[in-house]
Amino acid sequence: MATKIRLARHGKKGYAFYHIVVADSRAPRDGKFIEKLGTYNPNTNPATIELNFDRTVDWVMKGAQPTDTTRAILSYKGVMLKKHLLGGVAKGALTESEADARLEKWMNEKAGKVDAKANKLSADKAAAERARKAGEVKANEEKAKAIAAKKAAIAGVAASEEGESSPSDEDATSLEALLTPQEEEAMAEAETVAQVAAETAETAEAVEVAETPAKVAEAVETPAEEQ
Repeated sequence: MATKIRLARHGKKGYAFYHIVVADSRAPRDGKFIEKLGTYNPNTNPATIELNFDRTVDWVMKGAQPTDTTRAILSYKGVMLKKHLLGGVAKGALTESEADARLEKWMNEKAGKVDAKANKLSADKAAAERARKAGEVKANEEKAKAIAAKKAAIAGVAASEEGESSPSDEDATSLEALLTPQEEEAMAEAETVAQVAAETAETAEAVEVAETPAKVAEAVETPAEEQ
């Protein structure tokens, strides 16, 4: 029976998680398998690989053929190097102790590279977070300055409307440049309401002045009731 070492997909949609299994080459991908050798999680960086090293080497030595992706995983974990060294021991090119020493040296170097990559990723993530926070602080400071400038400009316009001083054309232009379209619309609406209120007050005062002589004449012509 031809056997293959391959991945069996698990996990939810968009978050694939794989089992490394030995299965009959005629079985469907996610169907029955002979033995589970480990797991592979590509969602982490570096990828998380859990592998039964001795059992995997045993299956490889028995002739189980890994798929392309699984072969890369086994090479990453040193299984293919172990197979190569065992072949050298079988041919008498080196002793078993020498093969173990070479494998251990390779494992230590590989672990150092993986740790260095993990540390670099962690440092890059921390640096990116610091840069993001610094950018947010700068943006907030700029917003605060802009709001303060707008408030000062609006306060100057309000003071000039009260008769203290009339704004120059340059002040009006700078104020329009500071205000957003929404703020300009709100200020225009407020000015319209104020103008309508002033006109209404003037009309009421004129009517009252016009009616006053008539009221006085009526009061003179109408004698007071006798006590």
